[in-house]
Amino acid sequence: MSDSGLSRALPDTSADWRELVAVILMSVTTVLTAWTAFQASKWSGDMSISFNQASAARIDAGRYEGEANRQSTIQVSLYTSWVQAQSSGDAKLADYLQENFPEPLASATNAWLELKPLTNPSAPKTPFEMPEYEQLSRGQAIEADALAQSKTEKALESNKHGDNYTVLTILFATVLFFGAVSGRVRRTLSGWILVGTAAVIFIGASSILITFPKLF
Repeated sequence: MSDSGLSRALPDTSADWRELVAVILMSVTTVLTAWTAFQASKWSGDMSISFNQASAARIDAGRYEGEANRQSTIQVSLYTSWVQAQSSGDAKLADYLQENFPEPLASATNAWLELKPLTNPSAPKTPFEMPEYEQLSRGQAIEADALAQSKTEKALESNKHGDNYTVLTILFATVLFFGAVSGRVRRTLSGWILVGTAAVIFIGASSILITFPKLF
């Protein structure tokens, strides 16, 4: 039998190995493609939840701030009426107003009066400058605003992770493309080049995937 006849009789083992490598590579890539798409979806959902929580916190912050402003307006008015009663010598009205001061104005005024503000130049000018004058609503507004900021930052971080997983999905889809095309190429060298290119992209994308945070 001639050499040419022998070569035709022997199977192309190189093509068989190339096809086996391509099938294994594409099978694993298919699983990782589904995983990255799942993670991109999870991070997108987490982003939406965080943005909604940030929006709700901002609404709460505005509500608490408005409540604090209304409280301040009422208490400033009461304090002004008390000062006027004191100045006009109406002790009965002044005592009545002071006894009915709401918190935190009552505590702040008592602490302020203990400092003898009329004779003590270092004392605050009004009880509103005292550390005892702490409005609960104002503190709640600050906390709600901080929560909104935190949730916004978390949403942006989740968006970044979702985008990263989307890029990996595209890279794994590229691996599938090269793997599929390699099986349609007749020339052995060209087929191996395509498989090799797919393998390089697969290894690079998989290495990056390991470093990414995951949601379950």
